[in-house]
Amino acid sequence: MTLASSRSRRFAVAIALSSALSGARHLEAQSSPPPSPSAASSAAAVAAQRAESVLAQYDKMEVQVPMRDGVKLHTLVYVPRGASGPLPIIFARTPYGIAGAGRVLASSYAELAADGYAFAFQDIRGRFASEGKFVMLRPKRDPRDAKALDEATDTYDTIEWLLKAVPNNNGRVGMLGVSYPGWLTVMAMLDPHPALKAVSPQASPADMFIGDDFHHNGAFRLSYGFEYATMMETNKETTAFAFDEPDTYDWYLKLGSLAHVNERYLHGTIPSWNDFAAHSSYDAFWKRQGVTQYLDRVRVPTLNVAGFWDQEDFYGPVTIYEALERHDTRRINYLVVGPWNHGGWGGASGRTLGEIDFGSATSTEYRRDILAPWFAYWLKDKGTLKLPEATTFESGSNHWVAYDRWPPTNVTTRRRLYTRADHMLSFERPTDIAAQGFDSYVSDPASPVPYRPRPIHPTYTAGSTWSRWLMDDQRFLDGRGDVLTWKTEPLTEDVVIAGQLDAHLFASTTGSDADWVVKVLDVYPDQGQATPSLNGFELMVSNDVMRARFRNSLAKPEPVVPNRVSEYVIDLHTQSYRFKKGHRIAVQVQSSWFPLIDRNPQRFVPNIFEARDSDFQAATQRIYRAGSQATYVELPALRRAEH
Repeated sequence: MTLASSRSRRFAVAIALSSALSGARHLEAQSSPPPSPSAASSAAAVAAQRAESVLAQYDKMEVQVPMRDGVKLHTLVYVPRGASGPLPIIFARTPYGIAGAGRVLASSYAELAADGYAFAFQDIRGRFASEGKFVMLRPKRDPRDAKALDEATDTYDTIEWLLKAVPNNNGRVGMLGVSYPGWLTVMAMLDPHPALKAVSPQASPADMFIGDDFHHNGAFRLSYGFEYATMMETNKETTAFAFDEPDTYDWYLKLGSLAHVNERYLHGTIPSWNDFAAHSSYDAFWKRQGVTQYLDRVRVPTLNVAGFWDQEDFYGPVTIYEALERHDTRRINYLVVGPWNHGGWGGASGRTLGEIDFGSATSTEYRRDILAPWFAYWLKDKGTLKLPEATTFESGSNHWVAYDRWPPTNVTTRRRLYTRADHMLSFERPTDIAAQGFDSYVSDPASPVPYRPRPIHPTYTAGSTWSRWLMDDQRFLDGRGDVLTWKTEPLTEDVVIAGQLDAHLFASTTGSDADWVVKVLDVYPDQGQATPSLNGFELMVSNDVMRARFRNSLAKPEPVVPNRVSEYVIDLHTQSYRFKKGHRIAVQVQSSWFPLIDRNPQRFVPNIFEARDSDFQAATQRIYRAGSQATYVELPALRRAEH
C-alpha cells in the first residue's frame, strides 16, 4: 500500500478558499449529474481569469512572521491599491495551505472585498511553508506557564505584527474560517488581541468525541478519521491514502479489526491514529481538546455559522453558540444556519445540494445580507446591525426565518412521533399496555449497512460524493432486513419544526454492546414532483448514532445486559424544516453505518481498537413500541399560530 498526493474538497471548504487552494474542486454543491470535464475546465478557466483581474487590484506581501519563540509562520497579505482611507484587516489561518489563497477575493470573499479590506492568510505552525511542529487541534495552553504556546498566542503575535506592517490599516482585525480554520478562530477569541473586534467561527468543531469529526456519541467515524489523519500527518502538505479497492466499503471490511491498521499499514507513524486507538473513551485527552469549557464569556462579537447538512461539523457551531449564549450579557453572540453542507455557504450560489433545490441563492444571500454587513458594522462602523439573534433557513418552505433565540422554545411545543405496528408512525401514543410489542432485525458485522450507495469512493479523491452524502435518497436501503422503517400516513397539514430533535429508543440486543443509528426522513409523495427523480424521494432531515457502551457515561463504557430493554436517548441535533402536506415523516433505525462508523463487535471489549476478529458476532436487535416502552422521536413543532 502506498500514499499518493491529492487535493481535497474539504481543504477548499475549510477556509472557503474555493478553487484557490491548488486546484481544489469548486465549492458549489452541484445537483446530479456533475458537470462534464469540458464544462468544468471552462468554468475553472473563467474563475481563474476573474481572480487574476481582482488580484491585479492588490499589492501582495509574502512574509515569514516571527512568533514569540522564534518560529516563523508563512503569511500572505493583500492590500487594495488606492484605498481612500484606513482599512480593517480580515485574517484567516489554516492548516490546508495558502499558496492560492488570494483567489477567494474573487469568489467566496467577493462581498467582503467589495467593501474594502486588507486580507491576511497564514499557514499554521508546522504546515506547508510555516516552521515548527504541527499538532492536531493543539490544546489550549496552561496560562500559568509563561512560555507555553497555543494557536491563540500565534494568532496574537501575528495580529501584533500585522498592525505594524500592513500600511494604512485602521487598527481593527476580523477573523473567520470554516472547519479547522473555524476552530482556529475560536481559539483566537479565547485570549484575543485587543485589536480583534469581530469573529465568525464557521463549522468549527467543539468536541471531537461527543459530536464532531472523529466521533459521535463515542462511535468512531472510521473512514473520515482514518483518511483525514493519514492525509494531514503523512507530511507537511496534503497526502491522501491510496486504496487498492475501488469501493472503500470492501477495503474497510477486508481490514477486519481496527487492530490491523497499524499492524498492516501505518506502523505507528500517524500520531492521530495512535491517539484514536489509545483513547477509546472520553478521557482527559479528549476533554482537554473540547472548547466549550473555555467559553465562559463572550469576549468578541461572534457570528456562528452552520449548515443543516454538514457532513463533518454540525454539532460544533451550534454547541459553541449555545455555550457562548449562556454568558452573552451584551447580546453580541449570533447564529446563522442554512441549507448547506460543510462550508457550502462559500459556494457560488447555494441554491442546490444533491437533488434538492432550495429555491434561491442561499449562499449568496448569506454573504451579501449577513456576513458582509456584520464585518462592516464591527470593523468599519458602517450601517446599523439589524441581525436577529438566530437566522435559519426553513427548508421545505424554502425561506429564511428570524428568531430571538435558538432553539426557539418560546414558539414551539414538543410533539412525539411513536413507532407503531405494521411499520406505521403516529403522533398518537399507543394505547395498548402490552410490553411485548416490538420489531426486530439481525445485525451482522460481516455485512454492515452502508452509509451511502456503493461504490463508496475515498473521501478525498476526484468523484467523491462525500460532500453531499447526507442528501442521498435513503431508498437505496430498501429491501435490507437489518434496517427498520416506520412511516406516518400522508400528512393532512404541514408540520413545521424549529429546534432540538431527540430520539427515545427502547431497545434490546442479544449482544453485550450495540450501535443505534436513528434517522428522521421526509418522504416525498410518489407522484407529482416537478423533478421526476424526487417522486418518492426519502430525504434525511436529522440523524445520528449512539454506541450503547456509552449510554450512561462517555468516560466509563460498560457492557449491555443481553436481552434487557433499555432506553437510549439520542441527540438528533437541531433543524428548521417544513414537512409539507401530502408528505410522510419516517423514522429509520439500524445498527451499522459503514464505513462511516466502525463496526461494533456487538460483544463488549474494553477497547474496540484492540478487538480480535473473533470478537465480532451477529446479534438480534429489538425496537419496542408498546406501553411504557414505546419508542418515539420528539419534535420541536411550531405552534399553529406560528405556521
